[in-house]
Amino acid sequence: MAIPDYKAEKEKCILFLKSYRSEEEPRNSKYMFMLQHISNRRRQTLDISLTDLEEFCVKEEKFRDFVSDVQSNARRYISLFAEAADDVMPESTFAASEEDSFDVLMRQREQAEALNTHQQGDTAQLLPDILRRRFRVYFKPGVKCEMRSIRTIRAADVGHLVTFKGICTRVGDVKPLIEVACFACDGCGFEIYQEVLGETFNPIGKCPSGFCTNRVVPNGQLFLETRASKFIKYQEVRVQELSEDVPIGHIPRSLTVQVKGDLTRSLGQGRPLMLYVYCRSCDDCSCKYSVDVKYGGNLLDRFTGPGDIVNITGIFLPKPFTGFKAMQAGLVANTYIEAMAVTQCKTRYSDFSVSPDVLSKLQQLRHEPDIYGSLAQSIAPEIFGHTDIKKALLLLLCGGVKRSLTDGIKIRGDIHICLMGDPGVAKSQLLKHIVTVAPRGVYTTGRGSSGVGLTASVQRDTVTGEMILEGGALVLADNGICCIDEFDKMDESDRTAIHEVMEQQTVSIAKAGITTTLNARTAVLAAANPAYGRYNVYATPQENINLPAALLSRFDLMWLILDTASSEADIALAHHVLHVHREGKPPGLAYSPIILEELRAYIAHARTFDPNVPIELSNYIASAYAEMRQVEIDAGEKAMGYTTARTLLSILRLSEALARLRWADQVIEDDVNEALRLMKMSKVSLEDTLHDANPKLDPVTAVYMAIRDWADGQHVTEVLYDRAVTLLVGKGHSKEVLDACLDEYASLDVWVLDVERNITFVD
Repeated sequence: MAIPDYKAEKEKCILFLKSYRSEEEPRNSKYMFMLQHISNRRRQTLDISLTDLEEFCVKEEKFRDFVSDVQSNARRYISLFAEAADDVMPESTFAASEEDSFDVLMRQREQAEALNTHQQGDTAQLLPDILRRRFRVYFKPGVKCEMRSIRTIRAADVGHLVTFKGICTRVGDVKPLIEVACFACDGCGFEIYQEVLGETFNPIGKCPSGFCTNRVVPNGQLFLETRASKFIKYQEVRVQELSEDVPIGHIPRSLTVQVKGDLTRSLGQGRPLMLYVYCRSCDDCSCKYSVDVKYGGNLLDRFTGPGDIVNITGIFLPKPFTGFKAMQAGLVANTYIEAMAVTQCKTRYSDFSVSPDVLSKLQQLRHEPDIYGSLAQSIAPEIFGHTDIKKALLLLLCGGVKRSLTDGIKIRGDIHICLMGDPGVAKSQLLKHIVTVAPRGVYTTGRGSSGVGLTASVQRDTVTGEMILEGGALVLADNGICCIDEFDKMDESDRTAIHEVMEQQTVSIAKAGITTTLNARTAVLAAANPAYGRYNVYATPQENINLPAALLSRFDLMWLILDTASSEADIALAHHVLHVHREGKPPGLAYSPIILEELRAYIAHARTFDPNVPIELSNYIASAYAEMRQVEIDAGEKAMGYTTARTLLSILRLSEALARLRWADQVIEDDVNEALRLMKMSKVSLEDTLHDANPKLDPVTAVYMAIRDWADGQHVTEVLYDRAVTLLVGKGHSKEVLDACLDEYASLDVWVLDVERNITFVD
């Protein structure tokens, strides 16, 4: 293998910088224009796109292997491009208003360097090139980078650009890392510069200047001048292999990612990563490893949050052990990633940008007759039935409006739902599907989760030795959804850890000298079995549910799902399951399910609305809440819920979520009725089981009996239509069933309907 001529390679870099012109701007040199901005101090990064490099090399015969050389020896070519940029840097056309501290220090250094060159000839005072530069060179990965997993990166990949995914599990603090150390001699006053090429270095012991060398007395002592040294921001992140990439019977592998410069704080806990890394075998780690990623908004807006998927470009480096560890490790070295670029892939709902074409298509979906039902049925169409449960999960994805009061009190807008039912009713499958629908979702199980695993744990930083926090599942799901399966299997001590999260949406930590509060603004979707494995109809609901009232009241919907035997339903379920196993898809449906991307876009646009409850509905909601409380008091031990003031807030949140689905800014009475109906339907399977001993009534007859009982109780013969709607929707009946009942019994001359469909009983 021939030794590469790096002088010739540098000339290729200069030719590329001066000659490349993009198709969008064929008249101007793209990179000379970029260098002009750097010279004018309008830019601090020189981004070399590998796509541009490939396009340029196709036209030049002598550049045939240039791209492969860059990809296989990226670190060396970063230095070559930096030196080439220094040679072709244009003069500044922008006059700086005033000198900053860097200008003053550089002017003093250049004067001392000129004096040293003419009088004494010492080379120790020469300024390193990295100290003069006000820019960094970064490689932007090409579109043809191969996606790989951590396990597939082997020794043969050392020195090559590779791509893989990971999930961030630990984030350290941002600290200053020295890049160029400046030492001042107390004997001669000279400044000596030492470039730091790693995390550790041996400082210069004695002054190498000619003045101190020729002295009879001992040389002067060197002191580190922090003001004249160059520091960069440094942060260490731990990245773990994604669960779907882990083979059966193995544990996830992890790597350390060192983030420097402008990329610090762009990584947070819980965000899956996609990394482009350059592997090499020497320990030369100068810091030119970040890319100017274009994000919308200010600097804080581009920071990815927990659960986000991002792309990272970086360098894979060996890291020899030092100190006592080196004696144990021998020739074995650790590895880490030097990050170069971070771009976000999977965004939050708030970061969704709906294109005009998609928005027009969503507008068409919105005007469909039953868009609410279509959106709900598009959630896990492979799962048979559970129509109302899917509607509740749709409202959980949409969420209510978060309120911040003037006195600092915050009222959550996230909706919490608990699915409690018999085994085999597809609770876990629904949870798994919700994780895939939500832009940020975390799935965990109750038996495999501890209190600190759900909230946060304290770990020791391997670099600084300080205690740092490692977020748990609820913290990682911030601004997302946390799905907890086998909720009933959790220990009581661990379950109490989520009480604060579900209402205040924070995690308070006071351990190991760390006292802080972490955000956990997440919607909790839990699945549990009753206390006896299956629901025992001979026991009270409280004995079956077996959850403390403090936790039960925090769920907006406690959905009881009982597996009851019904020949028609069982046959339909069997045909559905057999078709899914045979064809790999659900059978032909009466509707066309909305694809996942459109569903996510529709919900993202719906979450931009902040509906409010008009004052006209205040009395209506208050009376409905008071009636729910009275029904619970009358039921006594047979009460199937725990109604508190939090239930009133649950009605408001569900109503606001329904208004968001309509893309409306105000809640209407139909939204409140649907919220009350869902609360009623959440216990309907239990009610059906409890009334098995009695002959079942068809819905029309049940509506008639409810209206008749209410009229007899009030000693009236006239019932307003609006009152009938309020009465029956609260009991889980729909308007369609009410209208059918009115028409049927009117034809039987049981009552008379006027123009407004008000009811008058016939004596």
